[in-house]
Amino acid sequence: MASSAQPATPATSAHLAPSLTLVRASGGDCVRVCGAWIVHALSAAPHLAADLSKQLTGFAKHRAVQWDLREIGALDHVGAIYLLRAWGHKLPDTLLIDDEHRGFFKSLLDATMLKGKVEKADWLKPVRGIGEWLFNFADHAKGFTALLGQIVLDFGRFVARPQAGPWREISANVFRSGSQALGITALVGFLIGVVLSYLSAKQLKQFGADVFIIDLLSIALIRELGPVLAAILVAGRSGSAMTAALGVMRVTEELDALTVMGIPHGFRLIMPKVLALAIALPLLTLWTNAVALLGGMVAAQLELGLSISYFFDAIPNTVKIANLWIALFKAGVFGMLIALISCHFGLRIEPNTESLGQGTTNSVVTSITAVILVDAIFAIAFSNVGI
Repeated sequence: MASSAQPATPATSAHLAPSLTLVRASGGDCVRVCGAWIVHALSAAPHLAADLSKQLTGFAKHRAVQWDLREIGALDHVGAIYLLRAWGHKLPDTLLIDDEHRGFFKSLLDATMLKGKVEKADWLKPVRGIGEWLFNFADHAKGFTALLGQIVLDFGRFVARPQAGPWREISANVFRSGSQALGITALVGFLIGVVLSYLSAKQLKQFGADVFIIDLLSIALIRELGPVLAAILVAGRSGSAMTAALGVMRVTEELDALTVMGIPHGFRLIMPKVLALAIALPLLTLWTNAVALLGGMVAAQLELGLSISYFFDAIPNTVKIANLWIALFKAGVFGMLIALISCHFGLRIEPNTESLGQGTTNSVVTSITAVILVDAIFAIAFSNVGI
């Protein structure tokens, strides 16, 4: 008499090849899944994997069939995918399975659903983006206005009691923002003067208007390019340093320590930077204009044969003094604006390194954009002055 086969235990079935057995009974058909359904067993014999796929597809067509996975000895993602693919990526209604394997299937189904989920088109996303930008802009405008008002109050306090003012901080910031920037502004200014003079000379020579290069260089460099160029260099060099310095003080909790000691941030940290740049940037503008004109003179002498002494004689008669005053006034406004923007973003930095880098980048970009925007306003407002 043939004895009935006993179910394989997990210890032994873990080493068996994967197999499927259809057991027919009066209560309904049952598909018994046995063996090790892992990648090594399925890839060891390609024909076996193909046969298992066909069997799974055939058995899965019968919705009333019961699936018994309690004799599976080992299961991994590859084996589970074989079964899920035959089941239509969902668990059968009648499934006998260990709790461990059931949780494995559910986690795999959840991950597959999240990965394959198609994001619906969100037509309101641009509107929300605009709204978030407006709220963010309003928040920055509110903070900048509060900072500007605090600086006005601190400056009034400084004027009322100059002997108690932060002279050392002002002097140190003038040195860092002005004296240490002489080299880079001279180099860039000289090269800009050479390039502008050389390109202008090429065009003017065609019409025999060589002498008009003095008018072109003088007005362009003294009134527009000199202040803007110096401001952009200072925004990238000194403005970023101001933002980073305040951000590091936020990260190291030095700002909180100053608050605890009763030392105001505006009077000791912000106002000296604003006053220093308001003093240093006009001086840097004079320096940049002088070096840029020198570069233009050298290029004009080499290209057109105009002597440097002729430039010195013609410039006072060509450029009205109003252009120089406009340039210095613009430079002072640029300096205060760069310092305020840099300090504004520095004080908003959160105590983490990611916020420090993002705040410094936003500070430089905003400062340069503000400089160009304010320069355009000055150009329109003073379009009939000094021309």
